[in-house]
Amino acid sequence: MKKEKIKEVIVVEGKHDTSTLKMYFDCDTIETGGDQVNEQTLERIKNLQQTRGVIVFTDPDSPGEHIRRLIKAYVPEAKHAFIEKQKARTEKKVGVEHASKNDLWDALKHSVTFIPDNQSLQWTDFVDFGLVGDRTLRHKVCLKMKIGPCNAKTCFKRLNEMNIKKEDLLEILEEKA
Repeated sequence: MKKEKIKEVIVVEGKHDTSTLKMYFDCDTIETGGDQVNEQTLERIKNLQQTRGVIVFTDPDSPGEHIRRLIKAYVPEAKHAFIEKQKARTEKKVGVEHASKNDLWDALKHSVTFIPDNQSLQWTDFVDFGLVGDRTLRHKVCLKMKIGPCNAKTCFKRLNEMNIKKEDLLEILEEKA
C-alpha cells in the first residue's frame, strides 16, 4: 500500500507520535521532546520552515498548546494541524499517536497558516455572534475551521490570523451542525 507523501516536516512532541505518523505516511518529523522546547530545537524548526516548510502537530492538551504557542512565536509562518481531543485519546491518555490514520490525514490536509497581527474581524462582531458567552457555538466554529477547541480570546485571534471575515463567520454559523 502506497503511503501519502507529506513534503513539510511535521513537528511532534515525541517518538510515539513519529512512529504513528511514519506508519501511515511518507513523512519526516522533528520531535520537541515535550513542552520544554529548547532554543536549538526552535532554530532547527525555523531552518526547516525556510527549506521545506513545517506543520506543527502537537497533542490536543495544555502542554501541546504551550508548545504550539512557543513555535508560533518563533516561526510565525509555520502551518498548524489540529486534531480533536476525542479523536486522539485512549481511556487514560491523549495524544497524536492515538489517532486513526483517517483522522490524522484529515488534520494534516486541513492545516492552516496564521497571519500574525491580522485584523479581519472586529471583537464587537465576535461578541454579537454570541461566540464569547456560548462555548458550544464557539466549539462549532472551531471544529468547522479545524483550529482545535479554544477559549473566546484564542478563537478570535486564530480566526483573525486566518483572515476570516464577518461574512465568512456568518456563513459558518448559519450552517447546520
